Amino acid sequence: MPEKESLHLFSWNVNGLRACGRKGFLDWLETVKPDVLGLQETRALPEQLEEPIRNPDGYQVHFHPADKKGYSGVGLYSRVEPQRVVLGGLGNPAFDSEGRLIIADYGDFLFYTGYFPNGGNDLSRVPYKLEFSEAVLQHAEAQRRSGKGIVICGDVNTAHQEIDLANPKSNKKNTGFLPEEREWVTRLLDHGYIDIFRKRNPDAEGHYTWWSNRPGVRERNVGWRIDYFIISPDLEEKVVNARIHPDVMGSDHCPIELELDRN
Repeated sequence: MPEKESLHLFSWNVNGLRACGRKGFLDWLETVKPDVLGLQETRALPEQLEEPIRNPDGYQVHFHPADKKGYSGVGLYSRVEPQRVVLGGLGNPAFDSEGRLIIADYGDFLFYTGYFPNGGNDLSRVPYKLEFSEAVLQHAEAQRRSGKGIVICGDVNTAHQEIDLANPKSNKKNTGFLPEEREWVTRLLDHGYIDIFRKRNPDAEGHYTWWSNRPGVRERNVGWRIDYFIISPDLEEKVVNARIHPDVMGSDHCPIELELDRN
């Protein structure tokens, strides 16, 4: 029998694409060669990026920066040509102006790369975060009803369960682990969507995607799993693997990967 061909989807919050570029982003891209890569927190206008990062060989590239310079922003690098790419797409200027979402249509599925808002140290942005999150869910649900598979990836800025962060008890009143933030992730899954890494690794502890920049935190693996691949149930049978790549440096987040059978 012929060997199955895989489609390698990646997501990475680069915490500033120019800074990540100085820390080996292009070397990683050329070595790993993701078929589709969703970036979050690019924090740059396309014209501020060096040409090899803005237009690497073999990739179709799209950026959706925030109106505010040096803030937020998402990107899409694709070796597989999408049928259509939408920058933003939620129909709400309050969301689209912050450069938080790109949606690409790959025929069998829609690929959402999203940078979900941080609720803020004073929690003032939690309502905005929940409104954005719900808008993504409702958009995805409308697309599912039209027969599309859904892949939502990116920095959701929320750890769902206690297993998803190193210090759950001391973070219960902090954004990223508030009951209402966690409840939205539960609500998403209650609609049938699958947090595929956790589904594949239900009891695995110590698997994180973000670490504070405080000295020694990453070395001790005191982290949070706040970056996800979340898929509609019709795609589960195509999943070959779901991985976290904590050894890849360049950002305070690490890349995550979803491998799909493309046959």
